[in-house]
Amino acid sequence: YVDMVLQYIRLGSETNDLVIREYKLDELIRESVRKYAQQFVYRKLKLNYEPTNLKIVTDRKWFSCILEQILSNAIKYTPQGTVSISVSDDAVLSIADTGIGIAAEDLPRIFDKGYTGNNGRLGHKSSGLGLYLCKKAADKLSIKISAESTPGEGTTFFMNLRQKKINNE
Repeated sequence: YVDMVLQYIRLGSETNDLVIREYKLDELIRESVRKYAQQFVYRKLKLNYEPTNLKIVTDRKWFSCILEQILSNAIKYTPQGTVSISVSDDAVLSIADTGIGIAAEDLPRIFDKGYTGNNGRLGHKSSGLGLYLCKKAADKLSIKISAESTPGEGTTFFMNLRQKKINNE
């Protein structure tokens, strides 16, 4: 949570700490997956990952922040099953889980500051800041982020990586 608070402060800062350059998407994904490898094993979750040759222009730290938060949530809310990562031909990164899903009434507000939804109130440790930070970082990187979910079946997050302009405010 300390790291999340620091990220929150940095995102709201007027100073620009973006370091924009080209990265291999596979490298960024693998780094984030490695960070959670122990949790995948401990929870006996299967990881499906389809490597890609896509290169993206982004900030490594903030892009990894987004990936790691989505992976963390997928692990937290998937008691058993699978987390799948893939990239479509039109450069949309998908991270899908077979977890508990998000209620339809909560889905429109998951990126709102402080919103925990029904799942966050059911005994899961939730601050309501993780997905808010994802959205703020994605906006800063000009990445469109969205989610679809079916309660009891799982959630899929989408990151459109077809970028036109980095918001370098």
